[in-house]
Amino acid sequence: MAEQLIISVSGMRGIVGENLTDSVAADYGRAFGTFLKESCTEKKKLSVSTGRDSRPSGKQLLSAVAEGLCSVGIDVIDLGIATTPSVGIMLRELGCAGGVVITASHNPGQYNGIKLLLGNGVAPTSDSAKQIRQYYFDKHFDLEDSSDCGKITSSEQTDITHVNKVLAIIDRDKIAAKNFKVILDSVNGAGGRITKKLLAELGCEVFAINDEPTGLFAHAPEPISENLKGLCEIVKTEGADIGFAQDPDADRLAIVDEKGSYISEEYSLAFSAKYIFSKKTGKAATNLSTSRMIDDIAQKVGGQVIRTAVGEAHVAAAMFEHNCIIGGEGNGGVIDLRVGPIRDSLVGIALVLQLMAETGKTTSQLVDEIGGYYMKKDKFTADTSQAQQIFNLVKKAFADAKLDTTDGCRFDFEDGWLHLRASNTEPVIRIIVEARDRRTAKQYVDTVLRIRREVLD
Repeated sequence: MAEQLIISVSGMRGIVGENLTDSVAADYGRAFGTFLKESCTEKKKLSVSTGRDSRPSGKQLLSAVAEGLCSVGIDVIDLGIATTPSVGIMLRELGCAGGVVITASHNPGQYNGIKLLLGNGVAPTSDSAKQIRQYYFDKHFDLEDSSDCGKITSSEQTDITHVNKVLAIIDRDKIAAKNFKVILDSVNGAGGRITKKLLAELGCEVFAINDEPTGLFAHAPEPISENLKGLCEIVKTEGADIGFAQDPDADRLAIVDEKGSYISEEYSLAFSAKYIFSKKTGKAATNLSTSRMIDDIAQKVGGQVIRTAVGEAHVAAAMFEHNCIIGGEGNGGVIDLRVGPIRDSLVGIALVLQLMAETGKTTSQLVDEIGGYYMKKDKFTADTSQAQQIFNLVKKAFADAKLDTTDGCRFDFEDGWLHLRASNTEPVIRIIVEARDRRTAKQYVDTVLRIRREVLD
């Protein structure tokens, strides 16, 4: 059975040539352009910055989206192959009304997608995303005649602009003095070129693998443990100080320590937060599915953590609202508003190296210092009715826990937490548990699975 095209808050994703075609992409561009025009209170020519990860299908899809934007009178500034955070930075730098990134993030190569950004550099809110989606289905397009169609230009300033913004938030000389040896795995995505430039500016000795933007992924593109065995081996054999892995659009960062061991992607945000909180006290924002490590770090210095629904846009909104000094998500996404309101692997890399430079500690020593938890992520099948029954019964089973229903149900216990969320795109419940040890985590999960069996039987 053919897969369905997914249109969610973060944009559109599908299989190229099957459900994600040129005509679909062009219409989605028209819908987004129409939304931007109707949202603008001034009568002026609007522009949109566009970029793409390195997937071979990206150029064609980007052309189709650009055609759609131009047909409703929106100018397009093409950034070529660029990371998602780079597009977010450039759209604000160039005064654009929005941005489009052609990427399927960490999904396999046959997928591609269209990620939308508003003028503030953040993905549309849930209400805005629904409106754009409806415009697409209703074919509600504010088409212009040929004389008023948009024009396509390009910019070559993306890398230098992004790198300079990252350099501005750290002490370049202090990092350079350490001459860190770094192994970089960019999975042949969009991150290799710009990240090598950043690391060179930071005085690092760089050994880059999978750094050509061919889109022919050298391994499964999600930067998780089972996909990074090659990186782990090279870090160990080369005697490197650290290994960094990016996903294809370089908004996520994973770390390999100096011993060649993959550490949980949760540490990308934890390390970044540890550095930021060592300099000032304030608030951090992260989603309900992110490790408690950031709470521990903030608590030690009198800081506070704001928890949001899962999704980069929710975290960024909370950061703006509460003037947060750091934020992100536990999937390796780090956000520093001084650079931009989007998860940014370059920001994570710079902050992690700064922490290592200032403390004089290795990656593994920092892991030991922060401590950690056992975390497990899984999912199981349940339709909407079954999911609601399961949620209600789990609430009764964990009646003594602190409950947060902002996004599904998160139960906080003294020795851990459990988060249940119903997927918006498939009939499944996602379950994330974190505890001080595997045995405790298993007890919480076993309770949920027992309830699931009762509901399904």
